[in-house]
Amino acid sequence: MGELIIVRHGETEWSRAGRHTGRTDPPLTERGEEEVRALAPLLASRKIIRVVHSPALRARRTVELAGPAGLANVEADEDLWEWDYGGYEGRTSPEIREERPGWYLWNDGVVPGDAEHPGETVQRVGERADAVLAKVRPSLTEGDVMLVAHGHVLRVLTARWLALEPAAGRLFVLRTGTLSTLGTEHDRPVVTSWNVPPDPLRTWR
Repeated sequence: MGELIIVRHGETEWSRAGRHTGRTDPPLTERGEEEVRALAPLLASRKIIRVVHSPALRARRTVELAGPAGLANVEADEDLWEWDYGGYEGRTSPEIREERPGWYLWNDGVVPGDAEHPGETVQRVGERADAVLAKVRPSLTEGDVMLVAHGHVLRVLTARWLALEPAAGRLFVLRTGTLSTLGTEHDRPVVTSWNVPPDPLRTWR
C-alpha cells in the first residue's frame, strides 16, 4: 500500500505576509522556489506513480521544480483549489480581527465576496477533499500518490483522511515548501510524517 505525499507549494509574497490566498494566484518567491527544489531529492527516493495538483500556477510551478522527472501521470484537479476566502481574500487575520474581535477561520468562516470570490464553508472544503481522496485511493494499491496544493485545503484533506471532521484541519499547521505523508498502520489511517524538512527558524503561518 502506497502513501499520500502532500506538498504545500513554496512561499509567495502573500503567504509570507500572512494574507489569505484563495483563488488569487501570486507566483513563488525566489525563496519559495528554493524551498521546493530542496524537496526534489526527498521525492526522488519514493515510488510516485501519480501526481495531482491544484490548477493554481504556484502549485504547478512546485510540481515542475520538485516533482518526479518524466512522470506521465500528472493532472490538475479543481477540487484541490485553496479554500475560497470570499470577502477575506487578501486580508490577514489581524486585519480581520480589527472588525471581528476573536475571529478564527476554523470556527467563524468567511463572509461573501465578489463574483470571483463568493466564499465557501469548511464543510464545502471537506466535500472537495473527500472527492480528491475518492479519486486517488485506488492508485495507492500501486504506489505513492503526490498531492500538491495549498495550506488549508491540505489540512482539511488530512483531517478527512483520518476520518475527522473538516474543521479538525486546524490541528495540522502546514508550512510552505514542505512535504508530509499520510499512510496506514494496521489498516487504520495515520500521519506518517509532517512538515519535512523542518525549519525551526521560520514562524508558523
